[in-house]
Amino acid sequence: MGNRGADAYRRRMERAARIRAAGTPEQPEETAEEAALRRRKEQVDPASKADYLIRDAMMRGEFDNLQYAGKPIPNLAEANDPDWWVKGLIERENISGLGPPALLLRVEDTELDGVLDAKPSAAQVREAVEDFNRRIIEARRQLLGGPPVITKLRDVELEVQRWRERRAGDAAPDPVPEPRRPWWRRAWKRSG
Repeated sequence: MGNRGADAYRRRMERAARIRAAGTPEQPEETAEEAALRRRKEQVDPASKADYLIRDAMMRGEFDNLQYAGKPIPNLAEANDPDWWVKGLIERENISGLGPPALLLRVEDTELDGVLDAKPSAAQVREAVEDFNRRIIEARRQLLGGPPVITKLRDVELEVQRWRERRAGDAAPDPVPEPRRPWWRRAWKRSG
């Protein structure tokens, strides 16, 4: 059986050598075996061939332990998005602070009270609110496009007053319970 393959290979090589020596492209002669194999290959439907190859690979275990096995394929719904790589980078690296000024100022406005609460003095609170108001005015002046700047300016003195009120509410000391006396003192007091 193994000899037939070697004989067929030898015949093909001899034909190729004759064609090369003659210099004219000649249609190689096809044996009965090769013709039968070619007819069988032509009769196989490409879908059936693909099915067979997939089933064969599954039987060999080539689809076991794949990265997304049993999970949805990420970014499948975002077809033809030209910025797919930028969005992936932002998500993967957890990058923040990118975007139009109007949206960044809205986010900062929601988090401003927490930022002000972390400031240790009223002067630093005033400085932070003034800086915030300056950036709002600057964003309103620029005509770069994007969403409109709807973030409202903050009153500096009102913010300082609110900061002091929050600080006073946090600084109210909890009543400290008096320490419990040791058992021997309690026992001494009863007997004495």
